[in-house]
Amino acid sequence: SHQEESILKLSEKNNVVLATGTGSGKTESFLFPIIDHLIHEIENKTHHNEVYALILYPMNALVNDQLKRIREYLADFPEITFGRYIGETESKYRDALAKHRDRYNQDPLLNELISRDQMKETPPNILITNYSMLEFLLLRPNDSNLFNGNSWKYIVLDEAHIYDGAVGQECSLLIKRLKDRVFRKHTQ
Repeated sequence: SHQEESILKLSEKNNVVLATGTGSGKTESFLFPIIDHLIHEIENKTHHNEVYALILYPMNALVNDQLKRIREYLADFPEITFGRYIGETESKYRDALAKHRDRYNQDPLLNELISRDQMKETPPNILITNYSMLEFLLLRPNDSNLFNGNSWKYIVLDEAHIYDGAVGQECSLLIKRLKDRVFRKHTQ
């Protein structure tokens, strides 16, 4: 029932805070509305090679774990691109491909962007990272292409209970800077 309620609230353009136990399907509660939105964009021919959704995890282990599920859901939607941009993401595609093949014994999906160069050239529709890397991405001019699009719609903070104390304050300010960077051009 929490998935259904969350999906309905998101479809009505509401913000959602979902607190439920481990393994209860929180990922589907935010990922399905994101995928649904992108499918509508594709059907309406308004889809762009820009970031629509940022999924922020507190640590790389969670990024890597959730990436498996995201791959499963997006395997049948080649028009929807996604990419993991963390500290260990290789800069060059050739290096990233070798690392991916070594780690997973297969090639990446056609819609999975695996190198920094790929994501800088053509930003993924779903950008997956952690808050430390997001800080760097916002500061570095070479990564500005990720924030230049007009399609930003979703910001997901998974495992939000971790963002308390000083880390919570820092993340709050980071999200404010992100929103200012992304949405500032819409209000000028």
